[in-house]
Amino acid sequence: MTGAGRQERLSAALTGLGIPAPKQLAAQLDAYVTLLDRWNRSHNLTAVRDPEEMVSRHLLDSLVVLPWLRGPRIVDVGSGAGLPGLPLAMARPGYRFLLLDSAAKRVSFLRHVVARLGLDNVEVVHARVQDYASEPGFDTVISRAFAALADFVDKAGHLCGPDGRLLAMKGRLDKTEIEALPPGWVIDENRSLSVPGSSGQRHLLEIARRSAD
Repeated sequence: MTGAGRQERLSAALTGLGIPAPKQLAAQLDAYVTLLDRWNRSHNLTAVRDPEEMVSRHLLDSLVVLPWLRGPRIVDVGSGAGLPGLPLAMARPGYRFLLLDSAAKRVSFLRHVVARLGLDNVEVVHARVQDYASEPGFDTVISRAFAALADFVDKAGHLCGPDGRLLAMKGRLDKTEIEALPPGWVIDENRSLSVPGSSGQRHLLEIARRSAD
């Protein structure tokens, strides 16, 4: 599929998701996919090799969580190739995004994308999530990279502001994972997501500090 065809596909999917300015956003997302495909050939940023597959498995998979994003300060921990942070930042230019990753090659790619696409609402930081601190904390702490919920809460919970939330993007749910949450944290919402062009199971878990009784 050509870039123009991919943009048409993206625009139609964004319209279906109710996301404003779908043509403008589709062009920006397409430029991101082009850069990701180019860098991926030598830097191994994602196991997904086909740019068309990246549309559903990466871009749309990231954007379906948009309705539950709480701003204006958002951090994507273990951002990797910029997912979900970069697509979300493009769709929400009025929010401030911090992309946090510990691998130098991924950070180099993220900074390249931010510069090339002129994303002035995005900052990239090279650090381990457990070593990074920010005051007064973030409104949303999101990740699709942590394998276990307990690890996510343990390492990233300190980044939540007073009313902040952790959003964990997951595939198939494991009940034992939820039961293993550290004390003081609770699943506020468990949402099943429908990703255009994908039939796999996707869930979004909203995790908050447990209210004092």
